[in-house]
Order: sequence, then structure tokens, then C-alpha cells
Amino acid sequence: MDAQQRTIAEECTAASEKDRMSFPQVLGALAGAGFEGYFADLRRTVKIYYLPDGESIEVATGGETPPVAEAFDSAAVGGAVRWAQAAEADYCYKGFCERIMAAGCMGYLVSLPGRRAVYFGRTGEMHVEHFPNR
Repeated sequence: MDAQQRTIAEECTAASEKDRMSFPQVLGALAGAGFEGYFADLRRTVKIYYLPDGESIEVATGGETPPVAEAFDSAAVGGAVRWAQAAEADYCYKGFCERIMAAGCMGYLVSLPGRRAVYFGRTGEMHVEHFPNR
């Protein structure tokens, strides 16, 4: 992994958290830098960005988070995703994370080649969101 890729991963994390980049913009930047996806660990407050050759970089995310609810509510996770996709004026990434954590989501995996995000709970329940067609 080169220095530019590290910088892009760090910038994508910071820009998401400060609502300076949308999810599609983050995906474009990561794809342009050669990443194939990332894992957001909401309990540990880190994101791990992966390259196709197996290299990765871990980037700390912002501060404290609420606890993850015990029960996984796939419909509520889907509702939070729809809120994010609608790009409503009240949307913020922190609020999105709070909503999915309240719905029992402990993390999510984003796959660029698979064009999907997989949200999962403590006991392995999942909610899969395919990226909208371009």
C-alpha cells in the first residue's frame, strides 16, 4: 500500500464523518485508489480498508458511540439506508450509525466488486443492500 492510498482511506473516513462526502463519492474515491472494499466495526470505532492483494489499513473513526442493541431489526436497518439514500436535509453519517446501532447492527462490510453493503448483528443476522443502478 502506498502513501497516497493511505491518505485516501484516511480522507474518506474523515469526510464521511464530517458529511463532506456522500457514500457514492467515497466509493468512487476508494475505487479510484484501487481499494476493493472496507469493513466498518461500529463497536470498535474503526474502518478497515482492503486492497485486492490482501493489504489493509485500519483507520480510527470518531469518538464515542451508543451501545449496539441486542436484537437485530433488518427493517430498521433498511429504513436507515433509505434515509441515507434520500439525502434529506437532516441526514448525517453519525445519525445513520446511531440508527443502525439502535437496530442491532454491530458492523457492515462494503464490497465494491459485489456492489453491496452487508449489515450484521451480534448473532449473525444480516441485511444486504445492493448498490442502486447508476
